[in-house]
Amino acid sequence: MPSPKAAPVELSAEEREVLQGWLRRQKTSQALAVRSQIVLRCAEGGTIGEVAAALGVSRDMVSKWRGRFVRDRLEGLSDEPRPGRPRLISDEQVELVITKTLEEAPPKGDTHWSTRSMATAAGLNQTAVSRIWRAFGLKPHLSETWKLSTDPQFIEKVRDVVGLYLDPPHNALVLAVDEKSQIQALDRTAPCLPMLPTTPARMTHDYVRHGTTSLFAALDIASGSVIAQHYRRHRHQEFLRFLKLIDGAVPDGLDLHLICDNYATHKTPEVKKRLLRHPRFELHFTPTNSSWINLVERWFAELPNRKLRRSAHRSVTELEATSASGSANGTKTRNRSCGPRPPTRSLRASPPTAAELTPQDTSARPPQ
Repeated sequence: MPSPKAAPVELSAEEREVLQGWLRRQKTSQALAVRSQIVLRCAEGGTIGEVAAALGVSRDMVSKWRGRFVRDRLEGLSDEPRPGRPRLISDEQVELVITKTLEEAPPKGDTHWSTRSMATAAGLNQTAVSRIWRAFGLKPHLSETWKLSTDPQFIEKVRDVVGLYLDPPHNALVLAVDEKSQIQALDRTAPCLPMLPTTPARMTHDYVRHGTTSLFAALDIASGSVIAQHYRRHRHQEFLRFLKLIDGAVPDGLDLHLICDNYATHKTPEVKKRLLRHPRFELHFTPTNSSWINLVERWFAELPNRKLRRSAHRSVTELEATSASGSANGTKTRNRSCGPRPPTRSLRASPPTAAELTPQDTSARPPQ
């Protein structure tokens, strides 16, 4: 008995465009590309045998995908769901785990859920809870801190500081000024062991403290250069000395806009009197509890990462020398917040200690 005649394959303009697009696209899977070719050749009038011979596939394959397209159109060319092990965890159980994690406190007065305590409460195993948390991005063991500034002039101060970063005044120098206080000179009780294959460098947990120092720094927003000086104490007297250092290092024709935090050292009567006597200085304060907006904080963060955290110092003088070399090697970087314009001003180097910390190659002059 002859087999029934196959139904003709007729394509709409939209279907033909989709099939041809799958063939042209480089990321189309090979299986989908072959199925598209089968349908297109059958639509051109090719028989099952002719299409199979032209594409180098079996007649059964051509017959299968031809029939699937006639029945289901473009959706029929996709793989059907494959049989496999049925789900053991229902949507209701997943919802229960998520709800308990977000809305309920763990038992026994624990501060947060663990995978095992949640598994006990939800009637699942620990691995299933771990997969559910991972799928929904839940990490009960982690917590972060935040601080809301209560400064009533928060918006005005942020606009003032950010405005200096993005559009510095002409004929002026913008410096981000701050102090890194209580830098400890620490020496380990035993020599540090070097790094070996598969073994990181090691140092003793205990240490001997040999004193502290405070580092005052002023970061030039335009060029990334730094004026810095170590002082053994952190008072308004040292801040005044640092202002004199800046005054002597910057050419007289430039105004100075200093971005400072709200530390009491910056607001003493003596500091205010000096600012009145030297009108070239103008202080811009960051909002309360928002010293992170001061870019020099990022410079301070690089100092321990590159020079201090893994080193040992037997004296404060040795610590200050290490900080000086770290500053000279780590600040010759352009600040991207100032845009592509080249710096239009330069600093003259300050006295010996600060000159070691300043990366620019200019002539020195003593402070006034």
